Amino acid sequence: MTITKMSWSPQYRSSKFRHVYGKAASKEKCYDCVPITRSVHDNHFCAVNPHFVAVVTECAGGGAFLVIPVNQTGKLDPHYPRICGHKGNVLDIKWNPFDDFVIASCSEDTTVKVWNIPHHLLTTNITDAQKELLGHSRRVGLIEWHPTASNILFSTGYDYKIMIWNLDTKESVIETPVKTIHFHTDVILSMSFNTDGSLLATACRDRKIRVIDPRAGTVLQEANNKSHRVNKVLFLGNMKKLLSTGTSRWNNRQIALWDQGDLSVPLVEEDMDGSSGLLFPFYDSDTHMLYVLGKGDGNIRYYEISSEKPYLNYLMEYRSPLPQKGIGFMPKRGLDVSSCEIFRFYKLIPAKYLIEPVSMIVPRRSESYQEDIYPMTAGAQPALTAQEWLSGSNKGPVLMSLRPGSVILNSLPPLPVKEAALQATEPAQLRTRVADIIEKPSRVQERWVYWKAEERGPEDRKIGLSNGFDVFECPPPKTENELLQMFYRQQEEIRRLRELTIQRDVQIKQLELEIKNLRMDSGRF
Repeated sequence: MTITKMSWSPQYRSSKFRHVYGKAASKEKCYDCVPITRSVHDNHFCAVNPHFVAVVTECAGGGAFLVIPVNQTGKLDPHYPRICGHKGNVLDIKWNPFDDFVIASCSEDTTVKVWNIPHHLLTTNITDAQKELLGHSRRVGLIEWHPTASNILFSTGYDYKIMIWNLDTKESVIETPVKTIHFHTDVILSMSFNTDGSLLATACRDRKIRVIDPRAGTVLQEANNKSHRVNKVLFLGNMKKLLSTGTSRWNNRQIALWDQGDLSVPLVEEDMDGSSGLLFPFYDSDTHMLYVLGKGDGNIRYYEISSEKPYLNYLMEYRSPLPQKGIGFMPKRGLDVSSCEIFRFYKLIPAKYLIEPVSMIVPRRSESYQEDIYPMTAGAQPALTAQEWLSGSNKGPVLMSLRPGSVILNSLPPLPVKEAALQATEPAQLRTRVADIIEKPSRVQERWVYWKAEERGPEDRKIGLSNGFDVFECPPPKTENELLQMFYRQQEEIRRLRELTIQRDVQIKQLELEIKNLRMDSGRF
């Protein structure tokens, strides 16, 4: 009699994100009384960065949007100033990834406008844009900033064209894009870049997904699957895969996963439900998590993407009775790492005139920095200039650490310090020293580099280099305010090192005492 051994494998996957949960902000930390747009256009209508929440609003006579400081929660003043320079409804807004005070908008009036947001609180409506882009012949529905090159903006409209704009010019009105892509035969519904911005994926109303070389203006791959009507498409970071959302031939909402090099057949197709609202996908390349939200739903489904079958692994679902019309998300550098927050959404709930933040949190008992869920992430420093990218160069994003106290390469402006207040509060010796440093930029650079080298620990030196950039090396300070900030940081570091030295001295004395006691004990025997 032969005994057959049966192999057994568990039905669950081991993952550090299995227990991620969504946590809605309390009423006090929501944005209330916000006149959210009633437009039926299928866009996010919301853009967020570490300083501001921008949201498209309902208004009569032209288009407008609000820019609200992130910390200014609660009820919004009904007379709060708006950005209202468009003559038609605003259809899309996007923050510049390398400047937290620059935002682009597009409208039914066929224009794209780029706005400078003042560092102080808005007191009056802004009607004059920094730049105006005039190239489309019909309404403009989508805009996207290039992920690694500064001042490169993509726009597409109902004229079926994609236009590439170089904003690194002095002209306030730009009428000719640097490149126009013509070959789409219908309205483009979605655009997405790969990690270094060398490829662009589009979803079109003709049901086709295209992977394009944007500088050459050529199609590299094309998918035309009759069983999947695509609405949105998304590059999945460095996974060499694309994800699309749409509907099946039975009108069920559906997500599909594609191999970037072969779009003939999807790797995975998964039906979601029979609802009619559009599905918005969001991908976090640091954690390989995919979030799927439906327009008109209150739920957020999230998955983990793997490089091996079954590729798409369902984790959990956040449920809420409040349906969202649009959605925004906070960049990684704006998250609260002390509470293990790995993603944050801003749900637009027009029924209650409310913007509700929802944090996705990994439950951890330790209050220390969780390095395994916060790898190096894209910072706010461009890897290329506009001209370098247009000339054919490709570089991945400049990475930064989210560890508290590390040097964050972000777009924070210098702290506004008035000269009069500075002279009244700072000692004359410090002012003389600052003036002396300003006059000698070579000495500034030497001190800056020396300080940054001293500040790094051995662990930091190992992770400092990323994509050829040293994330700890910042440009030398050029203004008095920047020098003062550097001086205060140095003072804080000196205090920290003194405390560390005192602790080490105490430990040394304790060890010396223990050695002395051991010697005395051994001498007795």
